[in-house]
Amino acid sequence: QVQLVESGGGLVQAGGSLRLSCAASGRTFSIYGMSWFRQAPGKEREFVARITWSGGSTYYADYVKGRFTISRDVVKNTVYLQMNSLKPEDTAVYTCAVVLGDGTKYSGQGTQVTVSS
Repeated sequence: QVQLVESGGGLVQAGGSLRLSCAASGRTFSIYGMSWFRQAPGKEREFVARITWSGGSTYYADYVKGRFTISRDVVKNTVYLQMNSLKPEDTAVYTCAVVLGDGTKYSGQGTQVTVSS
């Protein structure tokens, strides 16, 4: 199993920045990639960004491209999401997820991000 703990959420004004962290523990040697998702009230969960663990290749949803940056620290088994130029529509619960080499997936509990206008 892999346990994920997110941190770094909070309240920020539009145009501001936040940095989310997600620390993994457990079967971290099997990590293939990690992702961030978000879910706003009354909306479907949506993909934000992902990163492959070995090569560090990154992928972003169009609505965050150029504003958000995903990165990872393989020694600390932690993935980060640097969020800049935040907009009120970025308000959501942000959750990290991990995919292991065998395809098994785990998700964290999430951290609230609120962007005020």
